[in-house]
Amino acid sequence: MKITFLNLQKTVPIPAKKIKAIILKVLKGENVKKTGWINVCFVDNARIKKFNNKFHKTKASTDVLAFNLSRKKEKNTLLADIIVSAQTALQQARRLKTTPDYELSLYVAHGLLHILGFNDRSNTQIKIMRKKESRYVN
Repeated sequence: MKITFLNLQKTVPIPAKKIKAIILKVLKGENVKKTGWINVCFVDNARIKKFNNKFHKTKASTDVLAFNLSRKKEKNTLLADIIVSAQTALQQARRLKTTPDYELSLYVAHGLLHILGFNDRSNTQIKIMRKKESRYVN
């Protein structure tokens, strides 16, 4: 799996090796044997707010957006974009007394789980997502 990073913000240093390791851990843990490409883009709140509005018609910032770009015909290929707000990670780290690295890792794991088909719309789904996030990030 090819994993690329694009950093479009200057507030938070990006722990690329750690993020890549978490992505690979999620893929292995979820038994994903596909080839492909995962792009992870780190942005500020203003930029993620624009993406959120464009793709979800929501005029608010968010922590992570995830897009599965895979074609249904190509079952053995995974193509995905994950957009992470580094600014939100910094704010949440201060609020929750964690670290920006931890928050960034959590957001990437969360986004990748969405790409792999997990949802967090119901309480049961939320519990499953949180358990998986914890397993992969901690």
